[in-house]
Amino acid sequence: MAAVNVNALPVLIVGAGPTGLACAMSLARSRASVRVIDRAPHPAPHSRAIGIQARTLELFEQHRLVDPILELGHRLRAANLYSNGTRLARLDFDPLHTRYPYLLCLEQSATERVLTEHLATLGVRIERGVELVGLRQEAAQVEAQLLHVDGRQEICRAAYVVGADGAHSTVRHLLGLNFAGQALAQTFLLADLQIASDLSDDEFHLFASADGLAGIIPMGGGRHRFIADNATALTHGSAQLRTNGESVQAMQPAAATEDDPPSLELCRAVAQQRAHHPLMLSELGWSSYFHINSRMVERLRTQRVFLAGDAAHVHSPAGAQGMNTGIQEALNLGWKLACALAGKAGDALLDTYQIERHPIERDVLRQTAFITQLAEAERGPLKLLRERVMPVLAAFGPLRDAARLMVSELAIQYRRSPLTLERVLDGGPRAGERAPDALVHVVDGPLGRAPGTGRLYDLHDPAFFSLFILVEPPNGEPSELDAAPALAAPEPTADPELDRLSASIEAALPGAVRIWRVTDAGDDEAFSLTSTYGRTRPAFYLVRPDGYIGARGRPASDASALARHCEAWFAHAPKVV
Repeated sequence: MAAVNVNALPVLIVGAGPTGLACAMSLARSRASVRVIDRAPHPAPHSRAIGIQARTLELFEQHRLVDPILELGHRLRAANLYSNGTRLARLDFDPLHTRYPYLLCLEQSATERVLTEHLATLGVRIERGVELVGLRQEAAQVEAQLLHVDGRQEICRAAYVVGADGAHSTVRHLLGLNFAGQALAQTFLLADLQIASDLSDDEFHLFASADGLAGIIPMGGGRHRFIADNATALTHGSAQLRTNGESVQAMQPAAATEDDPPSLELCRAVAQQRAHHPLMLSELGWSSYFHINSRMVERLRTQRVFLAGDAAHVHSPAGAQGMNTGIQEALNLGWKLACALAGKAGDALLDTYQIERHPIERDVLRQTAFITQLAEAERGPLKLLRERVMPVLAAFGPLRDAARLMVSELAIQYRRSPLTLERVLDGGPRAGERAPDALVHVVDGPLGRAPGTGRLYDLHDPAFFSLFILVEPPNGEPSELDAAPALAAPEPTADPELDRLSASIEAALPGAVRIWRVTDAGDDEAFSLTSTYGRTRPAFYLVRPDGYIGARGRPASDASALARHCEAWFAHAPKVV
């Protein structure tokens, strides 16, 4: 059998939802060959996922994609939980240390459209009406049997396959993987409509009551997403419904079934019954029912085939975590596949996808299940926790901070990953944590000397590693540097120690790293380099392509350890298998 040049084969991504598109974006930005197929002839016009978290927005910024998404989305700056008309807790996102201290509300279909348009600029088009019907793995490639909408069959030879084809994943079924978990009892109602009320339009509202759960999520322009559980339990007859504390007689809608989408009449009845707040619902645009499952696979990788997004895990929509989790694991996988395809890493790097992401998926399932059970509890300890204990806990600052970081997904970290090299510095994020943005003055850059002031995220390119070397400002006068014209900035002081560090990392990561020497800039204390990355000077932070810190330390004592770490994980692998 002739040797296969695996690096000349594409990565086949099955599924053109947010997860598959994000994985394709990561690969294409690294100039890896990628092919995206989806069996649906057209994108879905409606979608369940509408929330984009702060961490996902940060990653979109690094991929130069965030502006059109911000223009289309609606910003929600707080979440409110009510019980029987009384607000129990309010979680505001303003204190988050990010440029995006909010939940951005945007239909998944719009997010997919922006991603698809961005992929087109990278030379990738989505092949629709193409279905995966068979898989055969070999040592050096995967043979995927494809069926086109016109009946034509094709054998696609791919270096790797990524299954991002949703909860009913064909890839997962062809691999024979168990989707362990359970189907939960609740049936949820979703509806997009107009709601007039005195509730804040830049906050979302969750109502818990003995009758069930209801949620109102503003989407901008008077449009709202309305969500409720067990709405099909409503039947014919008269019911005592309360509005603004007063009892009124209201006729329930006809018994609801899942054969037909929820009606405006049903949505009005559910809202009046559960919100205990004056609401005027009108102009129903789209509605649907869905069941909640809590399931996940045990293995995200089977030889050359990987699973991501809903193909790997499904759970309650509580906390708007699902789509964001899928996007972030796609970006985690994308750069690793690109390294393998370029011959810059061995097979062990691909195994870290399971090591890093599987624990996060497990935690998301647990957290979303608990939030759902807490909000729906009608009696017992969970109701007591919600009604009596939560208001007390919500007033405790450290717990509020932890909740903000969890919901926004800024708390996601890989500190226990074997890819992480941690050394103690005076403050700053630890290796394995997200690399936060900061205002910096560039002393020297990868394209030659490039003085000027900007943001760390503007310097980081997700097609490369970024080595940020934090130094003292030239002549010790950062304010004078900021005020002076760029061309008049003083030459960086020669430092043999830092030069050796740069040379060793360029040798360990040839063509895969960009090295920046930066120092503090400006007077924005919240985003200053010192407040964000600590006081140790000089210090280095190696940022992975997916925006997480792979290593940190001091050039004098830790440069050799960093070089060995990079050589161990990113040494050249054979290009022909």
